Amino acid sequence: MIVVRRGLPEHVKGIARVCIEGRQAAIGHLKSPENLKRNNQVFYNDDRIRKELNETQGWDGYFVALDGDNVVGAIGGGMTGENTSEVYVLYLDPERRREGIGTKLLHHLTEIQRHKGAKEQWVSVLKGNQKGIPF
Repeated sequence: MIVVRRGLPEHVKGIARVCIEGRQAAIGHLKSPENLKRNNQVFYNDDRIRKELNETQGWDGYFVALDGDNVVGAIGGGMTGENTSEVYVLYLDPERRREGIGTKLLHHLTEIQRHKGAKEQWVSVLKGNQKGIPF
């Protein structure tokens, strides 16, 4: 059974793993290996993820989808205006796609953002990302 909850320090390595592996699976064919490595080092390192677990201005924190103790998905976003929000990151373990995990994560974050006043929610997907665009 998949449970969605706020990410905790014990989830940091799992968040990094699903973000790196999910990004590779989604856009690895669109970006150079150097670009992928650089972005992984900047955005998905343990220190940064640990600092971003909790809510700050414009960032709702990381939320994880757990299958037992295993992180199988991660999402994060924030309010971009009084009535607008955005999903900044949503990745799944590539082996766990098409199980409804992404939908559960999105619904969880959407409810948080609605509670904060969001009436619109934005997401950007890289052109050619055939895993993200249909979702």
